[in-house]
Amino acid sequence: MAANPNSAYSILCDGLRESGKVQRGSEPDSELLADGMRRLNDMINLWQTQGLKLWLQFDLPVPLVAGQNPYTIGPGGSVNMSKPLRVLDSCYYVDVNNIRRPLSPLLSRDDYARLSNPTQQGPVNQLFCDKQQSQLIIWFWLVPDAQAALGVAHLLIQQQVTNFVNLTDDMNFPNEWRLALVWGIADEMCSGQPASVQQRCGTKASLYFDALNNWDVEDAATVFQPDMRSTTNVGNFR
Repeated sequence: MAANPNSAYSILCDGLRESGKVQRGSEPDSELLADGMRRLNDMINLWQTQGLKLWLQFDLPVPLVAGQNPYTIGPGGSVNMSKPLRVLDSCYYVDVNNIRRPLSPLLSRDDYARLSNPTQQGPVNQLFCDKQQSQLIIWFWLVPDAQAALGVAHLLIQQQVTNFVNLTDDMNFPNEWRLALVWGIADEMCSGQPASVQQRCGTKASLYFDALNNWDVEDAATVFQPDMRSTTNVGNFR
């Protein structure tokens, strides 16, 4: 098989050799590759939940419809796409004149449940994201009225990593993550090997993962400060 360094096959071969399951100069058999492919996908699906993973974030426009709530994001939903992992933030709203205004931070489930009139229509200000198995369900507040529906809400989304399906598939990670994937699969596949091999694989896997997780941060400085934006909670008790 062609040696594409970013393919699932190449990553699995290198990881299996580091784990001692395959000798240098030998090729893994089909059963070992199938087991390794399952574990590789399981591993990268778990890794998506760790750290920022900046390359998985993107701006998702959600067209609004007057009086509509909720909006679903996922296969066959209001926004038809692969289900994202989560909504990281309610970013901004763009009105009919292409003017942006920021949206307030995400509502929690408890905050949304405590709204006195969640069906009230008006300018979109906040949203609650209900994470379900196959879709994300977005509840806007206020429910967009006819004027608000002329604009578009923009959400910061974390998308799914594309899993490997074929051995020739390229990884959906930046190139600098390849070594972490190799040692990650080595650590996953080294069961039954001598303790020294298991310890080496575990140490290397943690070392490379931690180094890259620390690298995967925004370059701009992060400053924490009180959020002074106000919201209109009509009818709520204070």
